[in-house]
Amino acid sequence: MAHETARNDKVLVLGATGGIGGEVARQLRDAGWDVRALKRGATEGKSDGITWLAGDAMDEQSVRRAAKGCSVIVHAVNPPGYRGWSELVLPMLDRTIAAAKAEGATIVLPGTVYNFGPDAFPLLAEDSPQHPLTSKGAIRVELERRLEEASRQGARVLIVRAGDFFGPKAGNNWFSQGLVKAGQPVRAVSQPGSPGVGHQWSYLPDVARTMVELLARRDRLEPFARFHMAGHWDSDGTRMSEAIRKVVVRRSGAKVRVSAFPWWLLALASPFVVTFRELREMRYLWRTPVAMDNAKLVAFLGREPHTPLEEAVETALDGMGCLAAAPVAAAA
Repeated sequence: MAHETARNDKVLVLGATGGIGGEVARQLRDAGWDVRALKRGATEGKSDGITWLAGDAMDEQSVRRAAKGCSVIVHAVNPPGYRGWSELVLPMLDRTIAAAKAEGATIVLPGTVYNFGPDAFPLLAEDSPQHPLTSKGAIRVELERRLEEASRQGARVLIVRAGDFFGPKAGNNWFSQGLVKAGQPVRAVSQPGSPGVGHQWSYLPDVARTMVELLARRDRLEPFARFHMAGHWDSDGTRMSEAIRKVVVRRSGAKVRVSAFPWWLLALASPFVVTFRELREMRYLWRTPVAMDNAKLVAFLGREPHTPLEEAVETALDGMGCLAAAPVAAAA
């Protein structure tokens, strides 16, 4: 691997305390990268092989200082709980772009399906038209537009789009807030989708592994590179809830009830709870099948990193504190 050590493998991760940011930071560290992370109020220094720096992703000087000498900036930062999303997301990206242009660095962005609308469904390619239905989707389109412009001004860009995240430390997502409840034993699973409608899920460690493997080959990427992951395709909307049920039964022996998600409750609570309002806005993605075509990714890497569904679900539930400490021994 001499060709790897000869180049600059120093990376700044913004959002390293979050789900995807934390997973990417750990996997890059394990792959031999020199990982820096920016965090408000952080005690500066090395911890678990990651160099923590105090600073705010909204402050350009903080980001510029943290990014000094880095060849890659992972932009995985989001306002907590969706609060101030529309006011903060674009300015935060602008800070990252300024730092990347100064360093000639590659910006890595975790992408979603939100920037696509029905005219691009049901199978999304990297260059499918972006005509979103929601304000959040419009912001996603603008994020990518600014990144494409930056790729013509000295920065490089890698966008990896994936379906709904789930994983051991995934933060705000449908799996941990809609299907089950983080920190609580699983007694019931809610199914948000319409009967028979497929849905795409993406396991965080697989998404992070994909980013790490793409970065290992970044000298072969175009200046504005986009890839789609196929993730876990739930063909009729029941595979994920069934996987959760199987894992819980095997680990605890508890019965698990599967029922329709209470959309009416979101409608009542949306005026008062920002997270519920955001979840409700995405209901259209549960009423129609939307999948991603990973042909470009497979052609480039040779395969897509993929953890078997039940294994991924068990690790996710364990990490969320939803399972007993140890598997229950099977009766003789």
